[in-house]
Amino acid sequence: MILSLVSGLASGLSLIVAIGAQNAFVLRQGVQRSHVVLVVAVCALSDLVLIVLGVAGVGVLIERAPAVLEVVRWAGAAFLLAYGAMAALRAIRGTQASLPGAGRNGTWAAALGTCLALTWLNPHVYLDTVLLLGSLAGTHGPDGRWWFAAGAGLGSIVWFAALGAGARFLAPVFARPGSWRVLDGGIALVMVTLAVMLVA
Repeated sequence: MILSLVSGLASGLSLIVAIGAQNAFVLRQGVQRSHVVLVVAVCALSDLVLIVLGVAGVGVLIERAPAVLEVVRWAGAAFLLAYGAMAALRAIRGTQASLPGAGRNGTWAAALGTCLALTWLNPHVYLDTVLLLGSLAGTHGPDGRWWFAAGAGLGSIVWFAALGAGARFLAPVFARPGSWRVLDGGIALVMVTLAVMLVA
């Protein structure tokens, strides 16, 4: 039981702790202190749902229906390109509204929509959580696989909560508009790179 839980925690963290579209968005929202709890909750809950689906065996169905992943791949690439273009535009303009304390940027609905799109239109999420974690969980037996899933889910919750809450300590750095230009430029680069990788 403990071995499966720890194995799931380590596997989940090893896959999620990486620079990606979702993490970049959570970081930006955290630095802005804008709808952080909502964004963290959506990311963590989405991961939990996908992990449970993978452990339950949905990954096998997805492997047998490659057309589904193909549609998600192109839709995800288009969304990442659009989001990357918006980040690049913010970097070029040096938008002052992004500064901490300058007011909340966007509505909760916009944050929710962006977060859901960055999560559910990302084929890597399905490959990592549904297929890979689902396969790894299967090696722990009928009972152990659910402890593995619990560990992976715990890893997701801990990571997103730490990223969202910890980002606020970077606020002094982002008191300068130039820092936001660098962050947005980095986000744009990550988004476009991921989009190209998806379709290449």
